[in-house]
Amino acid sequence: MLSPQTLFSDASKSFHRGHFTEALTSLNKLLDHSKDAKTYSLLARTLVALGFREDAARTYVLAAELGGSRAEDHYAEAMKIYFDLGHDDLALSLGRPLLQRAQKDPELAFIITSLFMKRGEKDMVRVFLPALSMSENSQHNSLAFLLLTGTPENDRDRESVANLLSRMPNSLILIMAHLVAQREVNNYVEMERLQPRLERIASNDRRLLGVETPFYNLHWLTDEAMNKLVSHKADAFPASHPQERLTMPHIWGQKIRIGYLSSDFWSQHATMKLFRAVLAAHDPDRFEVTLFCYTDPIHLEHDTGRENWGRIVNVRDLSYPATAQVIRDHNIDILVEMKGHTRGGRPGILNFKAAPVQVAWLGFPGTTVNIDLDYIIGDHYVLPDASKPHYWEKFCRLPETYQPNDPYERPRRDLFTRADANLPDDAFVFGSFNATRKISLANINLWIKLLKATPKSVLWIMCKSNDSRDNILRKLTTAGIETRRIVFTKVVSYEEHLARLSLADVGLDTYPYNGHTTTSEQLWAGLPVLTMKGQHFASRVSESLLNAIGVPELIAKDEADYLKRAVELYENPQEVKALRARLEENRLVKPLFDAERFCRHLETAYEMMADRARQKLAPDHLDVPALPPRTAPFLIEGA
Repeated sequence: MLSPQTLFSDASKSFHRGHFTEALTSLNKLLDHSKDAKTYSLLARTLVALGFREDAARTYVLAAELGGSRAEDHYAEAMKIYFDLGHDDLALSLGRPLLQRAQKDPELAFIITSLFMKRGEKDMVRVFLPALSMSENSQHNSLAFLLLTGTPENDRDRESVANLLSRMPNSLILIMAHLVAQREVNNYVEMERLQPRLERIASNDRRLLGVETPFYNLHWLTDEAMNKLVSHKADAFPASHPQERLTMPHIWGQKIRIGYLSSDFWSQHATMKLFRAVLAAHDPDRFEVTLFCYTDPIHLEHDTGRENWGRIVNVRDLSYPATAQVIRDHNIDILVEMKGHTRGGRPGILNFKAAPVQVAWLGFPGTTVNIDLDYIIGDHYVLPDASKPHYWEKFCRLPETYQPNDPYERPRRDLFTRADANLPDDAFVFGSFNATRKISLANINLWIKLLKATPKSVLWIMCKSNDSRDNILRKLTTAGIETRRIVFTKVVSYEEHLARLSLADVGLDTYPYNGHTTTSEQLWAGLPVLTMKGQHFASRVSESLLNAIGVPELIAKDEADYLKRAVELYENPQEVKALRARLEENRLVKPLFDAERFCRHLETAYEMMADRARQKLAPDHLDVPALPPRTAPFLIEGA
C-alpha cells in the first residue's frame, strides 16, 4: 500500500505533466488516508483543469476551512470561481472575510465591488477605489470610475481620478473629472498643464457637452450658448409636459399657493441665510406657503425657527413621482425649485408635472438643463436681454436684484482686532472669503499682479483645506510673493465670520464664478467688494448686488480695469473710507437688504405668473415693476 506522501507526490507529478485524470485518481485514494489543506488545494486545481469548476470551488472552501497560512488564498480562489459561475450569494459570503486583503488586490476588489454594487451598496466598497484605479486592467479602471463619489473634496476620489487618467490620458470624462478635483484643492500646476487642452476641447470637441456637469461647467466656461447644452438630453421629459401642466384640471383659490422645493431648509445653510426673512414676510392674506423639504435630518437635530417659515412637508424618503403627487395633492399653484444642478438637488421631480407653474430660483446660477421649467427668476444684471436665447426657461426679472437677504439674523459686532486675525495693523488688507475652488487660474494670476503692484498689502484668504492652503501658498510664493504677505484664516461660526470681515480694507471677488451669499455678507459688514463684469449668470451676481446697494463703481469692466481699480483703492485710503461710509449709509435704505421690499416684488412676480396660467397662456418673459424708492430706513437697529 502506497503511503500518503507517495500518493501526494504521484498526484502532483501527474498534475504538472497535464495528466489530470491520473492526478484525480491518486488524490481520491489519498483522501481515504489524509484530508489536509494541501491535498484539497491540489484536488481543487485538478477539478478546475478537468472543468468541474463548481466542485473545485467547494473543494477550495474545504481547504480554507482547515486553516493554515494559505486559507485566504483558498477562499479567494473559491470566490472567483463562484463569481464567474454567477453564484453571487456564494461568492459574496466568501468575500466578506477578504475585505482587508482586497484593498491591495485589484482582482478581488473587482469581484467584491461588483457584487456589492449589484445590491446597490456602493458606499460599502469605495474603500477599493485606489486598488481598482491603479490596476493595469481596464475593466477594473472602469469600475473604479463608477465608484467615484462625485465629491471633488474627497481625497480618495482625487487620487483615484489621477490614477485613472495616467492610464487613460485621452479619456475626456477623466480629464474633466480630474480638473474638477484639482480646482477643488487649487492645484494650479495641474490646472495650468491641462488648461490649453481644455480650451482646445471646448472649441473643437462637442463631446465635452456630454461628459461635464452643469454646475462645474459654470466655474470655467462663460459661453452661455455652451452652458445651455451641457448634459442636455432631448428626451429628458416629454415635449408635451408644459402644455399638459398648463391645461390639466386645477382649482385656483383666493390665495396663490406657493411651494418651495429644496434640501436646504435649515438655518445655517447659505440659502436660508438669504431666504428666511422673505418667508416670514409673505403676505398670509394673499399667499399660502408650503416647503417641500428633503433636508438631511442631521442638519435638523438642533435647528430652530423653522416653524416661522410656513407649512413644512417632508418628502425626503419619497421617489420623484411620489413627491410630485404629494405636491399635486397640496394643490400647489406655483412650484419653486431652489436647488437646480447643485449637489443634492432633485430637480427631476418637476419632470412629473408637479404644478401648473414651475420656476427655478436662487440655488443654481444658470439655466437648468433637462428639467420642465417655465421661468427662471433673476434680474436685469444676471439675466440681460442678450441671454434670452441661451436659457431653456423664460425670464422673470425682479426690478433690483434677484437675491434676497435677511437683515434680522445678521449680527454686527466687533469681536476681533487685526492682531487676533494675525493681520498687520499697518498693511492694506485685500480679503478673499469665497470658496477657494472659485479662485481660478486667471484669477490668482491677476492677484499676483495686484500684490506686486501694491507692496504694502497682504492677501487674507479664507481656506477650508490644508491642500488648498499649500497649493495657493506655493503658487503665490513661486511667483515671488513673500510668505508674510499671505495670511490664511479658517472657517469660523457665522457670527464670528460677519464680525471679522470689517478687518479687511477691500474684498476681492472671484471670477468667473462670483461670490453670492459671501458678497452680501461682506457688504453687510461694510466691506467694499471689487468685482468684474461677467458673461454668464454666475459671473454677474456681484454686479447685481453692488448695484442694489448703490456702489456700482466697484464693478470693473475687465481684468485690466479690475487691477487698476484695486491699485487705486490701495493708493487712496480716503476713497476706501468713503465707500465704507456709503455702504453703512445705504445698508438699511437701499434694496439689497430690504427683505420686505424684496418679498413684495417677488409676490408681484408670482401674481404675474399666476395671471397668465389662469388664462391658460404659455409662459413669456416677465419684468416686475419696481416699487417707489425708500427714503427712510426699513429697519432701525436696536429698536
